[in-house]
Amino acid sequence: MKFATLTAGAAALAAFAFTAHANEFEGPLKQLAQKEIRAMVSNQSVIDAVKAQNAKNAALDTGKIKELDQQWRAETSAGDKPMITAVLGNELSSYLKAQKDAGQGLFTEIFVMDNKGLNVGQSDVTSDYWQGDEAKWQKTYQVGAEAVHISDVEEDESTQTFQSQVSVSVVDPASNEVIGAVTVGVNVEMLAQ
Repeated sequence: MKFATLTAGAAALAAFAFTAHANEFEGPLKQLAQKEIRAMVSNQSVIDAVKAQNAKNAALDTGKIKELDQQWRAETSAGDKPMITAVLGNELSSYLKAQKDAGQGLFTEIFVMDNKGLNVGQSDVTSDYWQGDEAKWQKTYQVGAEAVHISDVEEDESTQTFQSQVSVSVVDPASNEVIGAVTVGVNVEMLAQ
């Protein structure tokens, strides 16, 4: 019984340490963004998928974007998930799942967004389809080719790990034009090892 109390106390102390010192991971996370994450999204399959969705969705207005987002959110708890299944089943999502697996636990999720902030592909189901109203897209796509956004470190309830979301712009190497963004969930506990 004393051991269980000590373990719970140690877990609480660790949680406090990770929360209190969230910025201590900023340096390693920026390095990860500049090297591995930028290399991951410079892959031609990523560029082609984002450009194709940008062309397909060029005429979407805010009303339609919000409608699509509501459909996605409804599907996350529904039995029938045609929109989610289509995105998770595309070639880009397969690539992102492989990248997540290759990270051997370092990456908790990876998703790529288009020039409107809509998901193009993802390793795991996200709670929403439209990221355009969030900092992960606004502070990358809207800022420029070199933009990096790092979220606070938070505990992921489902995996019981501490993670930060690292987002960078997706850039077409042929034109140096920002065409989208990517967000990668990073298990910061693995950075501390």
